[in-house]
Amino acid sequence: MYRFLLTPRWWGINVFAVLAIPLCIFMGSWQLSRFEDRVQSHQQQEDRSARAKAAAARPLERLLPVDTVTSGRQASARGRYDTAHQLLVPARTLKDKHGERQGFYVLDLLRTDGGKALPVVRGWLPGDAGAKADTANVPAPPKGEVTVTGALQASENQGTDGVQAGGGLPRGQLGMISAAALVNIVPYEVYDAWITQTDPQSPLHAVPPAAAEGSGLDLKAFQNLGYTGEWFVFAGFVVFMWFRLFRRDAEAAKDAALGIVPEGEGGDDDGSDGAGVSVVASASVSGGADRGDGPADGRGGGPGAGRGEEQGEATRAGQA
Repeated sequence: MYRFLLTPRWWGINVFAVLAIPLCIFMGSWQLSRFEDRVQSHQQQEDRSARAKAAAARPLERLLPVDTVTSGRQASARGRYDTAHQLLVPARTLKDKHGERQGFYVLDLLRTDGGKALPVVRGWLPGDAGAKADTANVPAPPKGEVTVTGALQASENQGTDGVQAGGGLPRGQLGMISAAALVNIVPYEVYDAWITQTDPQSPLHAVPPAAAEGSGLDLKAFQNLGYTGEWFVFAGFVVFMWFRLFRRDAEAAKDAALGIVPEGEGGDDDGSDGAGVSVVASASVSGGADRGDGPADGRGGGPGAGRGEEQGEATRAGQA
Protein backbone atom coordinates (compact mmCIF):
# COMPACT_ATOMS: atom_id res chain seq x y z
CA MET A 1 0.00 0.00 0.00
CA TYR A 2 2.96 2.30 0.55
CA ARG A 3 4.59 1.68 -2.81
CA PHE A 4 3.85 5.30 -3.71
CA LEU A 5 6.83 6.23 -1.49
CA LEU A 6 9.10 4.80 -4.22
CA THR A 7 7.79 7.10 -6.94
CA PRO A 8 10.03 9.94 -8.24
CA ARG A 9 7.66 12.51 -6.75
CA TRP A 10 8.03 11.07 -3.26
CA TRP A 11 11.78 10.66 -3.67
CA GLY A 12 11.93 14.44 -4.20
CA ILE A 13 9.66 15.12 -1.19
CA ASN A 14 11.71 12.85 1.08
CA VAL A 15 15.06 14.32 0.02
CA PHE A 16 13.74 17.85 0.58
CA ALA A 17 12.43 16.96 4.06
CA VAL A 18 15.64 15.17 5.07
CA LEU A 19 17.72 18.21 4.08
CA ALA A 20 15.35 20.99 5.22
CA ILE A 21 14.58 19.78 8.75
CA PRO A 22 18.22 19.50 9.98
CA LEU A 23 19.06 22.80 8.28
CA CYS A 24 16.20 24.61 10.06
CA ILE A 25 17.17 23.07 13.42
CA PHE A 26 20.83 24.02 12.90
CA MET A 27 20.01 27.63 11.96
CA GLY A 28 17.60 27.96 14.89
CA SER A 29 20.21 26.62 17.31
CA TRP A 30 22.83 28.99 15.88
CA GLN A 31 20.56 32.02 16.29
CA LEU A 32 19.77 30.92 19.86
CA SER A 33 23.49 30.66 20.63
CA ARG A 34 23.97 34.19 19.25
CA PHE A 35 21.29 35.49 21.61
CA GLU A 36 22.84 33.65 24.58
CA ASP A 37 26.26 35.10 23.71
CA ARG A 38 24.80 38.60 23.71
CA VAL A 39 23.12 38.02 27.07
CA GLN A 40 26.38 36.72 28.52
CA SER A 41 28.34 39.62 27.00
CA HIS A 42 25.82 42.07 28.46
CA GLN A 43 26.22 40.57 31.92
CA GLN A 44 30.00 40.65 31.62
CA GLN A 45 29.89 44.28 30.48
CA GLU A 46 27.75 45.23 33.48
CA ASP A 47 30.19 43.45 35.79
CA ARG A 48 33.14 45.24 34.19
CA SER A 49 31.35 48.59 34.48
CA ALA A 50 30.72 47.98 38.16
CA ARG A 51 34.35 47.03 38.73
CA ALA A 52 35.58 49.95 36.62
CA LYS A 53 33.73 52.45 38.78
CA ALA A 54 35.51 51.15 41.86
CA ALA A 55 38.89 50.53 40.21
CA ALA A 56 41.67 53.09 39.99
CA ALA A 57 42.03 55.00 36.74
CA ARG A 58 44.71 53.87 34.31
CA PRO A 59 46.62 56.00 31.81
CA LEU A 60 44.80 56.46 28.54
CA GLU A 61 47.60 55.02 26.41
CA ARG A 62 47.39 51.67 28.22
CA LEU A 63 43.71 51.21 27.41
CA LEU A 64 43.82 51.94 23.69
CA PRO A 65 42.43 50.81 21.32
CA VAL A 66 38.96 50.66 22.82
CA ASP A 67 37.30 47.24 22.70
CA THR A 68 34.68 45.33 24.67
CA VAL A 69 37.19 44.78 27.48
CA THR A 70 38.47 48.35 27.90
CA SER A 71 35.17 50.10 27.12
CA GLY A 72 33.87 51.67 30.31
CA ARG A 73 37.21 51.46 32.15
CA GLN A 74 38.37 54.50 34.09
CA ALA A 75 41.04 56.33 32.08
CA SER A 76 43.11 59.37 32.94
CA ALA A 77 44.85 61.90 30.73
CA ARG A 78 46.80 65.06 31.43
CA GLY A 79 46.86 68.20 29.29
CA ARG A 80 45.21 71.54 28.60
CA TYR A 81 41.71 72.25 27.33
CA ASP A 82 41.38 73.95 23.95
CA THR A 83 39.01 76.73 24.99
CA ALA A 84 38.67 77.95 21.42
CA HIS A 85 36.90 74.77 20.26
CA GLN A 86 34.22 74.02 22.83
CA LEU A 87 31.41 72.03 21.16
CA LEU A 88 27.83 71.12 22.03
CA VAL A 89 26.32 67.75 21.05
CA PRO A 90 22.57 68.34 20.59
CA ALA A 91 19.53 66.08 21.05
CA ARG A 92 21.01 63.74 23.65
CA THR A 93 18.79 61.94 26.17
CA LEU A 94 19.80 61.38 29.78
CA LYS A 95 18.15 58.64 31.83
CA ASP A 96 18.16 59.20 35.57
CA LYS A 97 15.82 58.99 38.56
CA HIS A 98 13.67 61.70 36.95
CA GLY A 99 13.14 59.61 33.81
CA GLU A 100 14.29 60.48 30.31
CA ARG A 101 15.14 64.13 29.67
CA GLN A 102 16.23 65.81 26.46
CA GLY A 103 19.32 67.99 26.43
CA PHE A 104 22.86 68.25 25.05
CA TYR A 105 26.42 67.22 25.86
CA VAL A 106 29.19 69.72 26.57
CA LEU A 107 32.35 68.51 24.83
CA ASP A 108 35.86 69.95 25.07
CA LEU A 109 39.14 68.80 23.57
CA LEU A 110 42.03 68.07 25.94
CA ARG A 111 45.40 68.69 24.28
CA THR A 112 47.56 65.98 25.88
CA ASP A 113 51.29 66.04 26.37
CA GLY A 114 51.65 63.65 23.44
CA GLY A 115 50.22 66.19 21.00
CA LYS A 116 46.93 64.48 20.26
CA ALA A 117 43.63 65.77 21.59
CA LEU A 118 41.18 63.69 23.63
CA PRO A 119 37.46 64.50 23.33
CA VAL A 120 36.06 64.90 26.84
CA VAL A 121 32.31 65.02 27.53
CA ARG A 122 32.35 67.22 30.60
CA GLY A 123 28.63 66.65 31.25
CA TRP A 124 25.03 67.05 30.16
CA LEU A 125 22.59 69.94 30.45
CA PRO A 126 18.84 69.99 29.80
CA GLY A 127 17.43 72.18 27.06
CA ASP A 128 18.18 73.06 23.47
CA ALA A 129 21.74 73.44 22.22
CA GLY A 130 20.54 76.19 19.87
CA ALA A 131 18.85 78.29 22.55
CA LYS A 132 20.99 81.01 24.14
CA ALA A 133 19.06 80.79 27.39
CA ASP A 134 20.05 77.12 27.78
CA THR A 135 23.64 77.42 26.60
CA ALA A 136 24.26 80.37 28.93
CA ASN A 137 24.52 77.87 31.79
CA VAL A 138 27.47 76.06 30.22
CA PRO A 139 30.51 76.50 32.51
CA ALA A 140 33.87 77.34 31.00
CA PRO A 141 36.50 74.58 31.02
CA PRO A 142 39.30 74.75 33.60
CA LYS A 143 42.37 76.71 32.56
CA GLY A 144 45.92 75.51 32.77
CA GLU A 145 47.20 71.94 32.92
CA VAL A 146 44.72 69.48 34.39
CA THR A 147 44.32 65.75 34.87
CA VAL A 148 41.00 64.45 33.59
CA THR A 149 39.49 61.13 34.67
CA GLY A 150 36.47 59.44 33.13
CA ALA A 151 34.96 56.32 31.57
CA LEU A 152 36.57 55.39 28.26
CA GLN A 153 34.24 55.13 25.26
CA ALA A 154 34.67 54.09 21.63
CA SER A 155 34.01 56.59 18.84
CA GLU A 156 30.37 56.86 17.84
CA ASN A 157 29.02 55.79 14.47
CA GLN A 158 25.82 56.23 12.47
CA GLY A 159 24.11 53.43 14.40
CA THR A 160 24.69 55.01 17.83
CA ASP A 161 21.61 56.38 19.59
CA GLY A 162 21.25 60.14 19.29
CA VAL A 163 23.79 60.58 16.51
CA GLN A 164 23.01 63.15 13.82
CA ALA A 165 25.18 62.12 10.90
CA GLY A 166 23.34 64.12 8.25
CA GLY A 167 25.21 67.36 8.92
CA GLY A 168 23.67 70.79 8.65
CA LEU A 169 24.27 71.68 12.30
CA PRO A 170 25.07 75.25 13.34
CA ARG A 171 28.63 76.30 14.08
CA GLY A 172 29.79 75.08 17.47
CA GLN A 173 27.66 71.92 17.40
CA LEU A 174 28.73 68.33 16.73
CA GLY A 175 26.41 65.52 15.68
CA MET A 176 28.72 62.54 16.27
CA ILE A 177 31.58 62.15 18.76
CA SER A 178 34.32 60.60 16.67
CA ALA A 179 37.74 61.40 15.28
CA ALA A 180 36.31 61.34 11.75
CA ALA A 181 33.77 64.04 12.64
CA LEU A 182 36.40 66.23 14.35
CA VAL A 183 39.11 66.02 11.70
CA ASN A 184 37.66 68.96 9.74
CA ILE A 185 36.93 71.05 12.84
CA VAL A 186 40.28 71.16 14.66
CA PRO A 187 43.77 71.52 13.16
CA TYR A 188 45.37 68.69 15.13
CA GLU A 189 45.11 64.92 15.55
CA VAL A 190 42.36 63.45 17.72
CA TYR A 191 42.28 60.12 19.55
CA ASP A 192 39.84 57.56 18.18
CA ALA A 193 38.12 57.47 21.57
CA TRP A 194 36.55 59.78 24.13
CA ILE A 195 35.85 59.85 27.84
CA THR A 196 32.88 60.96 29.89
CA GLN A 197 33.75 62.60 33.18
CA THR A 198 32.42 60.89 36.27
CA ASP A 199 32.63 64.01 38.46
CA PRO A 200 31.66 67.01 36.30
CA GLN A 201 31.44 70.68 37.26
CA SER A 202 28.14 72.04 38.50
CA PRO A 203 25.55 72.44 36.99
CA LEU A 204 26.62 69.70 34.55
CA HIS A 205 25.27 66.18 35.03
CA ALA A 206 27.50 63.13 34.56
CA VAL A 207 26.86 61.16 31.37
CA PRO A 208 26.82 57.40 32.17
CA PRO A 209 29.03 55.26 29.93
CA ALA A 210 27.30 53.25 27.24
CA ALA A 211 27.78 49.54 26.74
CA ALA A 212 30.24 48.48 24.07
CA GLU A 213 28.71 47.92 20.65
CA GLY A 214 27.48 44.35 20.24
CA SER A 215 27.62 43.58 23.96
CA GLY A 216 24.23 44.83 25.14
CA LEU A 217 20.66 43.58 24.91
CA ASP A 218 19.83 45.79 21.97
CA LEU A 219 17.45 45.27 19.05
CA LYS A 220 19.87 42.90 17.31
CA ALA A 221 19.85 40.59 20.32
CA PHE A 222 16.06 40.26 20.22
CA GLN A 223 16.20 39.83 16.45
CA ASN A 224 18.36 36.76 17.05
CA LEU A 225 15.71 35.46 19.43
CA GLY A 226 12.97 36.08 16.87
CA TYR A 227 14.95 34.31 14.12
CA THR A 228 15.36 31.34 16.47
CA GLY A 229 11.60 30.92 16.70
CA GLU A 230 11.15 31.34 12.96
CA TRP A 231 13.64 28.58 12.07
CA PHE A 232 12.03 26.13 14.51
CA VAL A 233 8.59 26.97 13.10
CA PHE A 234 9.91 26.26 9.58
CA ALA A 235 11.15 22.85 10.73
CA GLY A 236 7.76 22.03 12.27
CA PHE A 237 5.98 23.18 9.09
CA VAL A 238 8.08 20.84 6.93
CA VAL A 239 7.23 17.90 9.22
CA PHE A 240 3.54 18.83 9.19
CA MET A 241 3.38 19.07 5.38
CA TRP A 242 5.22 15.74 4.95
CA PHE A 243 2.72 13.89 7.16
CA ARG A 244 -0.19 15.62 5.48
CA LEU A 245 0.95 14.57 2.00
CA PHE A 246 1.76 11.06 3.25
CA ARG A 247 -1.70 10.63 4.79
CA ARG A 248 -3.43 11.87 1.66
CA ASP A 249 -1.54 9.51 -0.67
CA ALA A 250 -1.87 6.59 1.77
CA GLU A 251 -5.65 7.02 1.89
CA ALA A 252 -5.79 7.25 -1.91
CA ALA A 253 -3.74 4.04 -2.24
CA LYS A 254 -6.02 2.27 0.25
CA ASP A 255 -9.13 3.32 -1.67
CA ALA A 256 -7.62 2.16 -4.94
CA ALA A 257 -6.83 -1.24 -3.39
CA LEU A 258 -10.51 -1.56 -2.36
CA GLY A 259 -11.70 -0.54 -5.86
CA ILE A 260 -13.11 2.77 -4.71
CA VAL A 261 -12.74 5.37 -7.42
CA PRO A 262 -13.16 9.00 -6.34
CA GLU A 263 -16.12 10.84 -7.86
CA GLY A 264 -15.28 12.57 -11.15
CA GLU A 265 -12.36 10.26 -11.97
CA GLY A 266 -12.00 7.43 -14.44
CA GLY A 267 -14.23 8.88 -17.20
CA ASP A 268 -12.04 9.52 -20.20
CA ASP A 269 -8.99 7.64 -18.99
CA ASP A 270 -10.27 4.04 -18.92
CA GLY A 271 -13.50 4.36 -20.89
CA SER A 272 -15.60 3.06 -18.02
CA ASP A 273 -18.25 5.78 -18.43
CA GLY A 274 -18.61 5.03 -22.14
CA ALA A 275 -18.91 1.31 -21.49
CA GLY A 276 -21.60 1.97 -18.90
CA VAL A 277 -23.59 4.07 -21.35
CA SER A 278 -23.31 1.33 -24.00
CA VAL A 279 -24.53 -1.32 -21.59
CA VAL A 280 -27.54 0.80 -20.57
CA ALA A 281 -28.44 1.46 -24.21
CA SER A 282 -28.21 -2.24 -25.08
CA ALA A 283 -30.38 -3.13 -22.12
CA SER A 284 -33.01 -0.61 -23.22
CA VAL A 285 -33.13 -1.99 -26.77
CA SER A 286 -33.32 -5.58 -25.67
CA GLY A 287 -36.01 -4.70 -23.13
CA GLY A 288 -38.09 -3.04 -25.87
CA ALA A 289 -37.71 -6.09 -28.09
CA ASP A 290 -38.84 -8.36 -25.34
CA ARG A 291 -41.89 -6.20 -24.69
CA GLY A 292 -42.72 -6.28 -28.43
CA ASP A 293 -42.90 -10.11 -28.44
CA GLY A 294 -45.88 -10.10 -26.08
CA PRO A 295 -49.06 -12.27 -26.34
CA ALA A 296 -50.73 -12.77 -29.75
CA ASP A 297 -53.80 -10.92 -28.70
CA GLY A 298 -51.79 -7.68 -28.43
CA ARG A 299 -52.50 -7.13 -24.73
CA GLY A 300 -49.53 -6.31 -22.65
CA GLY A 301 -47.51 -5.36 -25.74
CA GLY A 302 -45.55 -2.17 -26.10
CA PRO A 303 -46.02 0.66 -28.54
CA GLY A 304 -44.62 -1.43 -31.37
CA ALA A 305 -47.24 -4.09 -30.83
CA GLY A 306 -50.09 -1.54 -30.98
CA ARG A 307 -48.90 -0.11 -34.27
CA GLY A 308 -48.72 -3.64 -35.76
CA GLU A 309 -52.36 -4.34 -34.88
CA GLU A 310 -53.54 -1.08 -36.44
CA GLN A 311 -51.72 -1.85 -39.73
CA GLY A 312 -53.26 -5.34 -39.83
CA GLU A 313 -56.83 -4.02 -39.41
CA ALA A 314 -56.29 -1.46 -42.15
CA THR A 315 -55.13 -4.20 -44.58
CA ARG A 316 -58.11 -6.40 -43.87
CA ALA A 317 -60.49 -3.50 -44.42
CA GLY A 318 -58.94 -2.77 -47.79
CA GLN A 319 -59.29 -6.36 -48.98
CA ALA A 320 -62.96 -6.36 -48.01
